[in-house]
Amino acid sequence: MERTQVAIIGGGPAGMLLSHMLHLDGIDSVVLERQPRDHVLKRIRAGVLEHGTVKLLRDVGLGERMAREGHAHDGTWIAWEDREPFLIDTKRHTGKQMWSFGQTAITEELYRVRARDGGRLIDDAGQVVLHELTGDRPWIGFEKDGAAQRLECEFVAGCDGFHGVSRGSLPGELLRTFERAYPFGWLGVMSETPPLGDIMYAQHRRGFALASQRNAMLSRYYIQCDLATKLEDWPDDRFWEELKRRFPPDIARKIVTGPSIEKSIAPLRSFVAEPMSYGRLFLAGDSAHIVPPTGAKGLNLAVSDVFYLHRGLVAQIRRNDGRYLERYSETALRRVWGAERLSWQLTKLLHVFPDDDDFTRRVNLNEFDHLQASAAAQAALAEQYVGLPFEDLAANP
Repeated sequence: MERTQVAIIGGGPAGMLLSHMLHLDGIDSVVLERQPRDHVLKRIRAGVLEHGTVKLLRDVGLGERMAREGHAHDGTWIAWEDREPFLIDTKRHTGKQMWSFGQTAITEELYRVRARDGGRLIDDAGQVVLHELTGDRPWIGFEKDGAAQRLECEFVAGCDGFHGVSRGSLPGELLRTFERAYPFGWLGVMSETPPLGDIMYAQHRRGFALASQRNAMLSRYYIQCDLATKLEDWPDDRFWEELKRRFPPDIARKIVTGPSIEKSIAPLRSFVAEPMSYGRLFLAGDSAHIVPPTGAKGLNLAVSDVFYLHRGLVAQIRRNDGRYLERYSETALRRVWGAERLSWQLTKLLHVFPDDDDFTRRVNLNEFDHLQASAAAQAALAEQYVGLPFEDLAANP
């Protein structure tokens, strides 16, 4: 049997960031991860960071590698077929920049600093079950190397993703879920080639495309695809040809092609679970919500959840101040639903849906033209895209 102050379920970026931040405040935690460490560190995920995420990572001592390998952006371009490209100019309208830095690199840094600081991580933890979540002393049962184990704690942070056990530990009569599945996915390729200078969305009659990056020699590209798409039907040459067809010719000529080092298909969905807390269990990251990647909000939402949860745990454990934990779910959900709304709007605007008709296409085109012409519309989009500031409950007790 082990004891800790905070048991964290899930060793992805949300769980490891929370563990690191709690350590900086002198609060003990243990992270339980069901996968082997190598599996976690090899997962390929998004890498577009909001201004607030960048600031938080710097504030907690995780900015050095990001500054060395990442890349700042004044915003993101939309290349609309038959129209001039448009920049979601976050720098102009908000004074803030976005940042390209891969989630894989962030996770590697978190594992490095937790090992440096003596953090306790139990990976390959099987059969995880959460117990007595409404009592004063919750505990976690799990198996490690075939032996039953028990971890006692004061609070549980459920950071174990969409398929984890944490969300399922909420009573069915309490839990409400909201979901929208999209009738397409993204076929993604990563290549060790110089990326385009900027992140760029492409809207085309053949479907959406995206040019992104991880560092100066690591590019990430996506094209919208049917849900029945099979990877074996998309050799590299076919992918590059289709990708270039969806960008304007002058931009397509700048795309440097090369062998793919990773290729995958991701379905798109929107999902929210409410509430994000039950007793002494608090959900964070993908265990509570999924957003389509169009808005670049998934990792950033996980970071904002961790910010709010860390603040609440520190206040409760160090000062016996429970107001932040009591309002954690409602505070986090306001940001979640804002991100869901923006991601849905951009997904609807930039993708081709199977049931699109001429009316829908005209409305979308008019929406883009309005965005091009209206400074107010540009400012509103830039404000949401760069990330709203974290709420300060002290200003609204």
